[in-house]
Amino acid sequence: MKLTINGEDHYTDISVLSDLLASLEYEGEWLATAVNGELVHREDRSDFTLCDRDRIEILSPMQGG
Repeated sequence: MKLTINGEDHYTDISVLSDLLASLEYEGEWLATAVNGELVHREDRSDFTLCDRDRIEILSPMQGG
């Protein structure tokens, strides 16, 4: 399936958002995710099924000033 993650195309067989995040090594309490412009809360990620051509935005805090 083709997914657009943070503006870049990726091809994967992973169909659950939490599994996708783990495979991309995203983790942490402060992570924010949206699929097709809709926020997906942390507690809903393990039940959120991805579809071909979904657009996923992953935001994590950055250090620095």
